[in-house]
Amino acid sequence: MVRTLLLASAAVAMAAIAAPGLAAPAKRGAAATLPASNPFATPSTLPFGTPDFSKIKDSDYLPAILAGMAQQKREVMAIANSPAPPTFANTIVALERSGSTLERVILAFFAVNGANTNDTLQATDTKTSPLLAAHSDFINLNPKLFARVKALHERESELGLNPEQAKLLDVYYKGMVHAGAELPPARQAQLKTINQQLSTLQTEFGQKLLAAAKAGALHVDDASALAGLSEQQLAAAQQAAKDRKVSGYVLPLQNTTQQPLLDSLSSHATRQALFDASLNRAEKGDKNDTRAVVRRIAKLRADKAALFGEANWADYTLYDQMAKDRATAVGFLERLAPPVAAKERQEAADIRALASQQGANFEVTPADWNFYAEQIRKQRYAIDSDQLKQYFEFNKVLEDGVFYAANQLYGLTFKERKDIPTWSPDMRVFQVYDQDGKELAIFMIDPWKRDNKNGGAWMSNLVNQSYLRGTKPVIFNVENFTKPAPGQPALISWDDVTTMFHEFGHALHGMFASQTYPTLSGTNVARDFVEFPSQFNENWALDPKILPHYAVHYKTGQTIPQELVQKILAARTFNQGYEVGEVLEAARLDLDWHSLPASAPLQNVDQFETQSLANSGYAVADVPPRYRSSYFLHIWSNGYSAGYYAYPWTRMLAQDAFNSFESHGGLTRANGQRFRDMVLSRGNTLDYAEMYRAWAGHDPSIQPYLVYYGLTGGAATPAAGSVPPAPAAQPRPQKGERGE
Repeated sequence: MVRTLLLASAAVAMAAIAAPGLAAPAKRGAAATLPASNPFATPSTLPFGTPDFSKIKDSDYLPAILAGMAQQKREVMAIANSPAPPTFANTIVALERSGSTLERVILAFFAVNGANTNDTLQATDTKTSPLLAAHSDFINLNPKLFARVKALHERESELGLNPEQAKLLDVYYKGMVHAGAELPPARQAQLKTINQQLSTLQTEFGQKLLAAAKAGALHVDDASALAGLSEQQLAAAQQAAKDRKVSGYVLPLQNTTQQPLLDSLSSHATRQALFDASLNRAEKGDKNDTRAVVRRIAKLRADKAALFGEANWADYTLYDQMAKDRATAVGFLERLAPPVAAKERQEAADIRALASQQGANFEVTPADWNFYAEQIRKQRYAIDSDQLKQYFEFNKVLEDGVFYAANQLYGLTFKERKDIPTWSPDMRVFQVYDQDGKELAIFMIDPWKRDNKNGGAWMSNLVNQSYLRGTKPVIFNVENFTKPAPGQPALISWDDVTTMFHEFGHALHGMFASQTYPTLSGTNVARDFVEFPSQFNENWALDPKILPHYAVHYKTGQTIPQELVQKILAARTFNQGYEVGEVLEAARLDLDWHSLPASAPLQNVDQFETQSLANSGYAVADVPPRYRSSYFLHIWSNGYSAGYYAYPWTRMLAQDAFNSFESHGGLTRANGQRFRDMVLSRGNTLDYAEMYRAWAGHDPSIQPYLVYYGLTGGAATPAAGSVPPAPAAQPRPQKGERGE
């Protein structure tokens, strides 16, 4: 996932993200300047301007946000009210330079609030969310400012702009129009109210869900109920109980429907209890129940789309994506439904057959799927997931896998730093050096699950790259791996390994940013493009040069045997009906929620979800969606509304791209450099379809995606090229997430 908050590009930067908007007008009496004692009053003196978390107190964020908003408001008003005729320099570049204090504090605040929150930070989030949304409107709906931007846009051909400048001007203009700059005053007033309500509700959803996930963890006193778990898994569960000051064992919930321990637990009753805890975490009718918030967000988004004359939120929000509109996104999912559903049904039959053979005296449910699937995996491919973990020690995977692949492809080197403070002692920090030995970026990683950390995995910036400002990127990855008990090795699953490569693909996209203007820099691209570099980077986890370099048994030091590697490769398409299907089902659920017209009433969340999934074309009775409506953080709080389809869409791009790599020699420095130069370093400076075509030499085909996941068999399999090439798009900065 990418969580990018680009604040200096005032006119459009925050209109596109679900977290609060760019900046908000300070309330009367808010401090115009910060006291020197506040660590955000001046730029950090740490390398690359990295925030000094050793000096930042939770109480520092709120006054800094308020002062930053006041500062940016003055800057924007000066631009809008300038008596000088508008020029690119005095309007667009001036906007790009604005909001430096606000950017410093917001990037740090959202990083900590997402990964290490507490009551003070959540209170600050609640208070500032509507303020930030209001200030986004203050900027986007400022008639004098828009008049200047529009005048420049109309005279673009006369201005002598270079391609990046022309793209920046176009992004500003279209972003302001999309934010309501051309709406009549009465509709603008309605829009402002809706935006503030949405901002508050989105924050409320995230906070309720975090609390619901913590409260929903399964507490077990009897160790026999946890039969099947490894020694390390039991120790971690016992440590989780100690951390919560309760007896016995605690199985914390991850953000998805399926839970990692379901493939190991021998007891059907325990599996069902854990699965039910996952399904119902936010549907208990208590203060953490999210359904009332969900129905209100969906209704407000439909109302907002109607203000712009759009039929639904999906059509409104997809205007700058590769897919462009709801019909294209839905059509993509519908083309995949028949082969995926066929694979889901085939796999479900295998699951039930094995359960029957073993004398199961219970009705097999999705709670049992991974338990039996893991046994089938062992039978067919002789792969034991617990055995496999012995070769994946977290630090080894990071340094000798993820970093090594970046070295082989791009010439990067990494040196750990102990002198840069972080928000958690769990974190590690690295200086990143480019191929020529020059400092390129700072990279941080926060790997272990905590109760006060949002679910999922993501990447974002603490400092954005910009030649205009002379700043280099400070980037972090966050994951939610199970933390080992004290004294235990940090062993992770194959899925965790893939997640590390994925999130570091986002990090590379940010590190290689090479833009003058921060609005266009790095990962500030469309949702259905931003996941392309990350999903592409996953492929190197299995590369024959990379895998043996990091897959080393933590006890014996033995490199992973080639026969085990062959088993992993042979099993690659195993259980993909489930794993691909649950993502596609969630994507369809997302699009259905955001296809509601403004005339639709407030929905019954349970009934709506049931009907949506029934009509999706997937085998949802056996394979529930990866996220149900009540815990679908991506779409209600993290900026992926009507955009979760981006994960399968960009997997299509990633697999087609990997095929291109393979056909030109695979993992080589020359291939890596070309990919960096033509894709990873370009940010949002080119049309995405044209960028891809220039690099690959062709439009993306869906066929490599289908082959990779074993979806080429069965009826109604889409043929190569049946998904149309991605149309041109005019993207805006985004915030997103790894969806699997």
